[in-house]
Amino acid sequence: MGATHARFISADESPRLSPCPDSPNCVSSQSTDEAHFIEPLHYSGSRDDARQKLIAILEGMNRVRLAGVDTDYIHAEFRSSVFRFVDDVNFWFPPDKPIIHVKSASRKGYYDFGANRRRVERLREAFE
Repeated sequence: MGATHARFISADESPRLSPCPDSPNCVSSQSTDEAHFIEPLHYSGSRDDARQKLIAILEGMNRVRLAGVDTDYIHAEFRSSVFRFVDDVNFWFPPDKPIIHVKSASRKGYYDFGANRRRVERLREAFE
């Protein structure tokens, strides 16, 4: 996987999604700055049930490709309808909390006009 959608990186080797760049075309539930921060997804029940539910939602969406699926991680690629730009959306299911950390980032460009934030909120609505 490339740097724009690396699974985990952390100086202390604790699991974390890769951080957002300085540009405003990324949101992450693990971001420490307000401009990039978005709430994680919450679930009740088992982690596996939540994972299967999220996969079903993603598979039912247009212009989405599941690029990587693991027991605690999902990487999806969203392609825009007009210019065919690809955005990477990463989901991490920590083993100790009923949440799903999410990062949505544009691969190219600088400003996304809020597309990544809107995408995560639509996913949240479908998930919850």
